Amino acid sequence: MATATAIDWNWQVRREPGQPQAAVAWGEVAARLHARLLRMPEDQTAQLQATANRDVLIVTGNADDLPWVEGVDYACTEPAAPGLWLPTSWEPDAPLDLMGQALLGRFARAPLLLWHAPRAVVPLDRSLPVTARHLQRIQDGWAGR
Repeated sequence: MATATAIDWNWQVRREPGQPQAAVAWGEVAARLHARLLRMPEDQTAQLQATANRDVLIVTGNADDLPWVEGVDYACTEPAAPGLWLPTSWEPDAPLDLMGQALLGRFARAPLLLWHAPRAVVPLDRSLPVTARHLQRIQDGWAGR
């Protein structure tokens, strides 16, 4: 994960909220989202994919299939910037097509989630189907955090 502080822009509230395509959870909220996924039936989790690092858990899928826990936020793809995902309620105040080109040129991986708080860029290219085995790998990666 790399921070997005080198780009000169600010966040603003979206004029129209995006349609959720990912649940995004940081810190303790990520642990609650992980626990929620463990409790979900396999037929529901079969529709989802997930990726995580030590700070964040991101679960992608159709809006109706995404899990909810208190504190979770949501993200969506950005049609003006293919390969870029943004919060459903926030957007950069810079032109999105140029932001997408700049970020995708700077980072070797795609797609990318550009997040508002904390300010971060998170690659989404290693999302895998949500299975008990994948959830265990995520838990193992969080050991000692």
